Amino acid sequence: MSFLHPERLLLLLGVVALTAGYAVVWRRRSHAVARYTQPHLHDRLAPERTKGLRRHVAPALALGALSLVLVSAAQPTRHERVPREKGVVVLAIDTSLSMQATDISPTRLEAAIDGATDFVEKLPDGIEVGLVAFDSDARLLVSPTTDHDAVVSSIGTLTTNARTATGEAVYASLDAVQASLDEDASDGDDPVPAAIVLLSDGVETVGRSVDSATQAAVEAKVPVSTIAYGTPSGTVTIEGQTMEVPADTETMAAVAEATGGTSFQATSAGELHDVYADIQTTIGYEDEPREVGRPLLGGAFVILLAASGIAVLTSARPL
Repeated sequence: MSFLHPERLLLLLGVVALTAGYAVVWRRRSHAVARYTQPHLHDRLAPERTKGLRRHVAPALALGALSLVLVSAAQPTRHERVPREKGVVVLAIDTSLSMQATDISPTRLEAAIDGATDFVEKLPDGIEVGLVAFDSDARLLVSPTTDHDAVVSSIGTLTTNARTATGEAVYASLDAVQASLDEDASDGDDPVPAAIVLLSDGVETVGRSVDSATQAAVEAKVPVSTIAYGTPSGTVTIEGQTMEVPADTETMAAVAEATGGTSFQATSAGELHDVYADIQTTIGYEDEPREVGRPLLGGAFVILLAASGIAVLTSARPL
């Protein structure tokens, strides 16, 4: 918990002073009763109902209520996770032939389609989502849009092809992000957060380098979160030849670190869903401070009523 006006908490020192003053006054009263009255008159001056700790309940509650009021005046806040109203995210999904590997059931590509679909469906409505597929080249299949159903439909059509143009995928994603941000700027909207999610299961084989694409993302200030997808022992058979297709974890981690994104590894469909859920929380939601002072005021009011009732009961004398 934090406070918008923490300096107002200094007023609690007044409560401490009142508590000390109350203790001093009560001690002097007790001494006066003991010193100047006969022992057989003590019960009349201090009835049984006001003896012991019970006599201090009402003042303690009143001081507690005052404390809550002063804490509320400092405007306490706590952070709550709320959906972003706006944002741009581009999914770049590897569709190279290595995505036919069955080390992740039923295949890497089918599991990736399932995970990406779930990711898009659970994003807040205000987030614009784009889709890039890359193999021998990179293709923008869907420009960033709030029509998430259109993105899901396009994800379901992904098929594999030869080669892996990872660098081109980052460039295509950056172009899509920039076009969306430019459109928002032309509408007079405030700048919106943007990110790229790059899923790849192999090493770059064609196109501009990942290093140059990473530098372009750094300059554009667009974080790239990466998913190195597949098991180290994954294989795929192409034209009768079986080849090992381990994920390029080092490159994916380097891209994420350089651009301010987060790197992940997924070696199963379940892990991929967990990764997407983590990214979804980061991209689709934000922490906002919310004031929590009103419940404190309500509690202070209830406590003050209780203190008043107890004070009446303990101070009333029988006729």
